[in-house]
Amino acid sequence: MIPVLLIAIPLVAGILGFFVKKQSKNIAWLASIATLSVMLYSIAFTTGNTSFTYNWLPSLGAQFSVGLNGLGNILCLLTAFAFPIIFVGTSERKYNNEASFFALMMLSQAGLMGVFVAMDGLLFYFFWELALIPVYFLCSMWGGQKRIAATFKFFIYTFVGSLFMLIALIYLSTKTEGGSYALTDLYNLNLSLKEQNWIFVLLFVAFAIKMPIFPLHTWQPQAYNQAPTTVTAVLSGVMVKMGLLGVLRWLLPIVPNAAHAAANAVMVFSIIGILYASLIAIRQNNIKRLIAYSSIAHIGLMCATLFTFNQQGTQGVIIQLFSHGVNIIGLWICVDIIERKTGIKKLDELGGLAKVAPSMAIFFVIIALANIALPLTNAFVGEFLMFNALFQYNVWAAVFAGIGIILAAVYTLGMVQKVLYGSTNAATQNVTDISINEKGALAIIVLFILLVGIYSTPMFNIINK
Repeated sequence: MIPVLLIAIPLVAGILGFFVKKQSKNIAWLASIATLSVMLYSIAFTTGNTSFTYNWLPSLGAQFSVGLNGLGNILCLLTAFAFPIIFVGTSERKYNNEASFFALMMLSQAGLMGVFVAMDGLLFYFFWELALIPVYFLCSMWGGQKRIAATFKFFIYTFVGSLFMLIALIYLSTKTEGGSYALTDLYNLNLSLKEQNWIFVLLFVAFAIKMPIFPLHTWQPQAYNQAPTTVTAVLSGVMVKMGLLGVLRWLLPIVPNAAHAAANAVMVFSIIGILYASLIAIRQNNIKRLIAYSSIAHIGLMCATLFTFNQQGTQGVIIQLFSHGVNIIGLWICVDIIERKTGIKKLDELGGLAKVAPSMAIFFVIIALANIALPLTNAFVGEFLMFNALFQYNVWAAVFAGIGIILAAVYTLGMVQKVLYGSTNAATQNVTDISINEKGALAIIVLFILLVGIYSTPMFNIINK
């Protein structure tokens, strides 16, 4: 029943938030903590795959089948961890129509949990859409001045991807006995190579849009820039992981022959994305767009590694799913603080914040260093395993992907220098240091960065659970 609780708690909280408006924020906070508590209990006290199955839509061959395994544990833990940390870290920010904002946030968490535990194709599609719809309204109602154009582009991309995925799932169900959508039945299909190739294209486009992978990434920087930073943290820290889960759990096992045939092409596009996004990030003057492009580069490395079909590399990707999520959420919390205190997103208009907000500066530097996988930080563990897999697959692939590390150091350290150091100006000289809530959220993130970087065994235990 644990997977059901992970969906039900935020779902009920989200629905209640629309009716009990004065308490919507408190309900969201309590529900996010309760969801995290359930997830921590599952990791600490349950063994093996925790699952639940109900005959949901028998006429369509669909079941409400949910389960937690190693990959699901990591992503559900990330989702459960992300929301309370984001709420605490951005607690100083105020929203118009606060009740609806927090209600929609909880509905998005319910959808994400559903995606990560779904073991039935139709159920997976249902939660995929449930996770996206609240985010669409969050961006369009609370975003920046160009939010409508950004949200429309986001909607078109994700709608087309979802349609492709639905077509593929319906076709796959027709090839099973009795028209089943169950993941175990889809794993045992005997598809021709031609069928696998078409299914691969349909599913990969859907998942590549969500990650996103070059050249299907163009919706992301604009959406991240225009979305409220709280929502951007969810998009960047958690929601992009839906695409990688889709590749790991649905694409590679269902159409393995097509995946091997397309591996080199995916590798090329992923590495182009790493280099392209990194070079664009170096030229960015907008801090939100810079971090958006850095996320494209990180996800590109994970996608390239998955198509090496290397077991250690896959473990590195799963570790990195969590580490990247935590690190990028930490960066977005810092960006939210900076934007709230100064009203500025342009790097050349900032400067000197280390003098007026030293606590924030310490946290910001540590999280930024983790984002470039400095040894003894959490990201180094997964990145080391991923590059090891790339070297075994193709030395040149590893070399070109490795250039992304150098470029990441350039744009990340450049961002730190422009934001924190130099002289203060009219916009930054009166900035005060961060609140106790913000310190607490960032301290937890930094603690995780250092603990996993120094001692990563517990993370591997969760993967192998």
